[in-house]
Amino acid sequence: MKKFTETPRLILRELVATDDKGMFELDSNAEVLKYLYTEPQTKIEQSLDVIAFIRRQYEENGIGRWAVIEKQSGDFIGWAGLKLVTQTINSRTNYYDVGYRLIPRYWGKGYATELCRASVDYGFNVLKLDLICATASMHNLASRKVLEKNGLTFIEEFLYDNQPEAWYEIRR
Repeated sequence: MKKFTETPRLILRELVATDDKGMFELDSNAEVLKYLYTEPQTKIEQSLDVIAFIRRQYEENGIGRWAVIEKQSGDFIGWAGLKLVTQTINSRTNYYDVGYRLIPRYWGKGYATELCRASVDYGFNVLKLDLICATASMHNLASRKVLEKNGLTFIEEFLYDNQPEAWYEIRR
């Protein structure tokens, strides 16, 4: 499996089918999904479908979210990274989005900040992108703080699925 990048504490590598248990732990947790306004997964097969979807993004777009592995324990702790968004969101299409999602027991350790920084660095230094975008619920202050600590600038508020979202950007 391909490793995309790493930080002092984390490895960011491609998602593979054997990440299904970790993905299910993540996506079946209502607290993780609180600001995504989506229902928790109820079957591990749903996680396999998500992994297959992301693997298609690797093939079609050359990029997609990555599995995050804690170096010290070897544990799957969530996903992070960039993806090419091809649908229109907030009147924008075909942009690179930085995102992250962690299993709650790994919250509060600075991992999201570390992952966001590594993802932005990869986008600018490896993919040679000029612009990276991000969205977060207007109510998700922790995620918004992570984006801002990594140099993303709040551009505007918009509605997505009738929920208030924040649009962020960073330019090389």
